[in-house]
Order: sequence, then C-alpha cells, then structure tokens
Amino acid sequence: MAVKIRTIKDIRFYLSKELKGLYNEIEIRVLADIIIKTVTGTVKLHQLYDNGYLIKAKDVKKIIRITGELKTGKPIQYILGETTFYNCRIKVNSSTLIPRPETEEFVNLIIRENKGYNGNIIDFGSGSGCIAIALAANLTLAKLTGIEISDEAIRIAQENAVLNNVKATFIQGDIFAFDHESVSKAGIIVSNPPYVRNSEKSQMAKNVLDFEPHPALFVTDSDPLVYYKAILNLAEKILLPHGRLYFEINEVMGKSLFQLFESFDYSEIEIIPDINNKERIIRGRKNV
Repeated sequence: MAVKIRTIKDIRFYLSKELKGLYNEIEIRVLADIIIKTVTGTVKLHQLYDNGYLIKAKDVKKIIRITGELKTGKPIQYILGETTFYNCRIKVNSSTLIPRPETEEFVNLIIRENKGYNGNIIDFGSGSGCIAIALAANLTLAKLTGIEISDEAIRIAQENAVLNNVKATFIQGDIFAFDHESVSKAGIIVSNPPYVRNSEKSQMAKNVLDFEPHPALFVTDSDPLVYYKAILNLAEKILLPHGRLYFEINEVMGKSLFQLFESFDYSEIEIIPDINNKERIIRGRKNV
C-alpha cells in the first residue's frame, strides 16, 4: 500500500507508527527532528513544527528509505552520514565511531582549562577527527595533529577539517609502533582510546555492536589499559615538561589509571566525573 506523506505532520505520524516499539516516544521525536531538518533542509523552528508545511516527493522517498534503515537498528548518524559534535558538523561512516555526549564533556574540559593556548596538541586515535576539530575550532591559536591507524578514518577526518574550516593535520600512525620523531613536541596530548573490555560486550546496545567499528571500542580483559600505557610511553618522548595529558576513560578504570599516571611521575592527577557522575575523564601534568 502506498504511503501518503505530504506534510510535516504526516512525517511525524509515519515515523511514530513505523518506529513504535523500536524507540521510545522521546527518541522518535528527536529522530523526526533530525530527519526533517537533514532531508528537507528546514532549519527555521516555525517551519520544523509547521504541521502543514509541504514536503517534496523526492524527500518523501528519502524519508521512507531512512525509516527502513532505522528499523534494522542502524544508527541515524550512519544513515545520514554525519552528526553534530560540539557545534561542529562531523561526517561519520562504518570506519569511525559516532561521537558521544561524554566526549563533548571531555572536549569542553580541555577547552576550558587551556584558553589562549598557542602550542601543539596531539590527539591519539583521532577517528573521525571530532576531538581535534572541535579543539581547533575553539583553541584557535593551537596547532592540532591527529594520529590514526585507519586510512579511511583519516580520509573522513580530513574532510571534516575542511567542512569546518579549521586547521588540523591528520597522519597515519600505529600507537604501538609510532615514530615519535614524526611529530613536533606538544604541550597537550589528548586521547579517547578503545577502553570497553570484551567482557562488557553483553552490556552494549545492539546497534553499537552491529554497526560501530569494534577495533575502536574494545580491549582485552587481560590488559584493558594497553592503549593508555602506550600513549604514556609516547608522552615520555613527545609531551613537553609540565605538559598536560587528557584521557577519556572507562568508568571502572579510574583508580588503575590514577596509579598508572603516578607510576609515570605525573602530578595534578585528577579524575573528573561526567554529567551522570561517572568517572569519564582523567588528566595529569608531566613533571619533567
């Protein structure tokens, strides 16, 4: 049976009916707003909520296709090929993680604590480049370099830098075999490395497990701090004396990471909770 959609009201009713049981009412409303804005180009609030606003036939076809993909569990960000992160437009695909609100908090802390910073910042495991790009957009005097192992992720990150009109360089590099002489020394190192233990997979949402890149998410239970250790080792050679190191972390690893920072002779070590009071950020200052 043909789907009759002519107005924004029709879109909202159609999405509510098709996605019921898969998403709650609030999620469906949010999805509807994202889809309407992205597909129709409607950005003004009075249009977005104008039930009688007419939709073009070609846009109706796109909305039906998007709805079908949503019903498979595919995240809307991958369907549309982009998302918004810290007021930046970020392209994403199956080679890059979808940026999380917790990571926006991570970026916000770095920006807040480093206003006016004009040195080098290195982002290890940069993925889509969202962290480096948001920092470049807000710490405009700093020089941003992202290190990433995936060729495809680097391509996306470079596109995102152009899209947001920021200066950020992205280079290929393996954290576990990185030539520290290939980058200039930095006063700030940041990273949101893989930190979800394999044993925690059962707690992950199906859409994450089915669609997001596992190498960017998971670590073994036997050595869950492996990326943090590698970056701290690199920081011995790359981070300037008294430079700052920021990590996004697994909420259960705070104590272990605090001890790891101490073993590398860092001071001003602090674990910072996110908006949900979960330990999500650790930072410290290199002594020498």
